[in-house]
Amino acid sequence: MASLRSRIALALIKKQLPKIVAADPIAGLGDGLHVAIVGSGSPLPDEKRGNPCALVIAGSKVYVIDAGEGASETINRMGIDAGLIESLLLTHFHSDHIGGLGSVNLQRWVAEGSSTPMKVFGPPGVGKVVAGYNEAYELDRGYRVGHHDEEYVDPAIGAMVPEEFPVPGEGEANVVLEDDGLVVSAFEVDHSPVGPVVGFRFDYMGRSAVISADTVYCENLVKASKDTDLLIHDALSDELLLMVADAQKKAGHGKRGKILADVTDYHATAPRAADAAQEAGARALALTHVVPPLPLKGLEEIYLADAPKRFDGPLWIASDGDLYSLPASGGLKRSNLIGRRR
Repeated sequence: MASLRSRIALALIKKQLPKIVAADPIAGLGDGLHVAIVGSGSPLPDEKRGNPCALVIAGSKVYVIDAGEGASETINRMGIDAGLIESLLLTHFHSDHIGGLGSVNLQRWVAEGSSTPMKVFGPPGVGKVVAGYNEAYELDRGYRVGHHDEEYVDPAIGAMVPEEFPVPGEGEANVVLEDDGLVVSAFEVDHSPVGPVVGFRFDYMGRSAVISADTVYCENLVKASKDTDLLIHDALSDELLLMVADAQKKAGHGKRGKILADVTDYHATAPRAADAAQEAGARALALTHVVPPLPLKGLEEIYLADAPKRFDGPLWIASDGDLYSLPASGGLKRSNLIGRRR
């Protein structure tokens, strides 16, 4: 027989479950452009931050930018219906940016309202990545169709469709997607020796947001971010990361220490990201792809260094679940979709 505590817990969840399932945070956002941070971390294990992923919301449509491991789970925790996902855009093919691609597609495939295969936009190489995931999930798709029937799980839309676009030239930003007033432009950034790598600019209803992808300070990004309302830029702390690398080496983990030290040469620091935002005339800056993890609140000041002195506008260290809303009427509102559902 169930204990009193168990019966109370069951009664509570029975009462709350319909409200939780029916929640639609997008419906109340209003006209404008909205950016949600799904994963604000990196490949380094971090209890607070998932692998890189963001959502751009324009009208009632959702666009996913990168899909690190855990992306689909966090999207669900944020209350976002995967059936609203219109397409997915990849900045590049590092493992922490593509590790959750199969799961995001699976959740979209079986969601209400999905009637077309998910398009995955990306620079050259996207076809190979998508083909690999489609092949890896081929047996899984067969299991689900056989179990749930084609009426509920349409095999015709289970596999992703790659949409390759050329890498823009030096100083150029090329339109790669236009949809119901949303214009998405890609521009090349500097994450060498990794390439190609692109950032994206989103323009909708007179508002704009830029997602840098992984990059050092980059003139192309500054140009593409001209007068943007929000720049979301990756950033690391050389001081903290080299401290971790040194500790690994002293512990006898020379390979890990070398790899961590190498990371410092192809990501911007927070001050350099602030420089890019200031020079672009961006109105707000959010730092993401946080390296290394910041387990103590006091480390945030070390991570930022003198970035707040280099940028005149609002500056935040992004967290998973953060929502940056750019209403068509102006202004910027910041909230957190995960905290809202606790």
